[in-house]
Amino acid sequence: MLLKELKKAVKEAGQKIFDTDTEPVISRPDEKFGDYATNAALQLAKNAAASPSQIAQQLAAELKSLPGIKDVSVAGPGFINFRLTDEALAEGAFSEINLEKPLSGQEILVEFGDPNPFKQMHIGHLYSYIVGAAISRLFEVSGATVRRLSYHGDVGLHVARAIYGQLELGEGATLGLAYALGAEKYASIPAAKERIDAINLAVYDGNDPEINELHRVGVKESFDYFDKILDLLSISTDKRYLESETIEPGLKTVKANIGKVFQESQGAVIYDGKKIGLHTRVFITSKGLPTYETKDLGLVQLKHQDFPQSSRSIVITATEQTEYFKVMLAALGEIDHALAKKTTHLAHGFVNLSSGKMSSRTGDVYSAEDLINEVHQAVQQQFPESGQDNDTALAALKYDFLKARLGGDITFDVKESVSLEGNSGPYLQYAHARAASILSKAAGTMSTDAQIEFDENERSLARKISEYQEVVEKAAAELIPHHIATYLYELAQTFNSFYEKSRIIGDEREALRLKLVKSYKDVLSNGLSLLNITAPEKM
Repeated sequence: MLLKELKKAVKEAGQKIFDTDTEPVISRPDEKFGDYATNAALQLAKNAAASPSQIAQQLAAELKSLPGIKDVSVAGPGFINFRLTDEALAEGAFSEINLEKPLSGQEILVEFGDPNPFKQMHIGHLYSYIVGAAISRLFEVSGATVRRLSYHGDVGLHVARAIYGQLELGEGATLGLAYALGAEKYASIPAAKERIDAINLAVYDGNDPEINELHRVGVKESFDYFDKILDLLSISTDKRYLESETIEPGLKTVKANIGKVFQESQGAVIYDGKKIGLHTRVFITSKGLPTYETKDLGLVQLKHQDFPQSSRSIVITATEQTEYFKVMLAALGEIDHALAKKTTHLAHGFVNLSSGKMSSRTGDVYSAEDLINEVHQAVQQQFPESGQDNDTALAALKYDFLKARLGGDITFDVKESVSLEGNSGPYLQYAHARAASILSKAAGTMSTDAQIEFDENERSLARKISEYQEVVEKAAAELIPHHIATYLYELAQTFNSFYEKSRIIGDEREALRLKLVKSYKDVLSNGLSLLNITAPEKM
């Protein structure tokens, strides 16, 4: 009995008995109460001349004869609990993973990562890339064609500071050192500040050959560095956009809407967000330079030009940009309502390290490469003979980021992330490898019996396995990868309990139990893949 079939049956029973239309909520209760539960009686009581308990009793009587239902009971003030037959539960646990494709035929743009050339990729960018890759996979598993995009600031003061540093330090200076020097001088020496401001204008104008060449080389060097890290993470992008490309379409859009959407103020061009309860932001400075807001408007135009058939455009950044995006999208909505409507800003929190080495709020930078290396070293220390240092380290990193609810800040603990005794990526990889080992040692065949009777421990595992498709569909609908991470950890714990109490190889129930192990392994592998984590056969 699948979730959607049960929901349909409950809805039809409500219409039949009470002539009332409702959208029943079906949930997974604690196992001791049943396999599914609904509060439909509480919903129907709003319009029916009966108490929730009375309504629940009538619904239960109507639903108890449904195929695949073993028992229907009423609890509390009107909750209805359903227990499936073993055959129905087995169908859910043993059937091939076949997710619904509600987004089939749609093209969806997902922009994430967005590190700026001339600066390091820090752990905030790393978090955005990992989250964006997982959300992209959730869209794809729902049937959508996903275009993975990124947007990079190749113009602006950070570029001018780095170029100033390169000019000061001479040939061979790294971008990191050059930027650090430029930032220090910009803040402390007026003459350096004036020179950097001039470089900034020259980058925009593109009329200084020496600065143009430093800019070209710096951008290439930066993207080569970014690609090295992304290749390691098994993350790719289909198209990169540069801020310098967005200036012309952005300025054109803003200037065409002065007096309608934007207004002039003290030589600048602004959007008055206060009229809709937001704040006012500058789109063109008094010096005639476009701000981030104008460039983002240009970016929207370029995305639409490149992917005119896209139905949605998701932009993933840190929560600190939430208010900014509200204003930018409000302005866009007055210019082109359709483009604004299909654009969604999805915010993630800040990443802090338990070691205290980096705190986004104080501006200290701890690079993505530094964190990857630190996790890699921790794996080598804990599993010196594993031979899978890289896969294990990346599993630790990705899973620890994705198990937290999107939107809240997270604190990353390197030691906990590589532990085999807690809620970690390596723990789930080991769980998959152990299942593979059991199957490889088995000489018997798996059960193909149509008539299945589970014992208590087998039933608990089958029940948990059968939840997978519901969890993925929920995670995809809500764009929250942590639902999958939480489920996989709970699944592994359920299997551990089963394994402790149930002999598999050599038991008279070996065939059925091997089939459970195979389904468990398949679900673990599928779920880890959605999180962009490898599922090793051995560890």
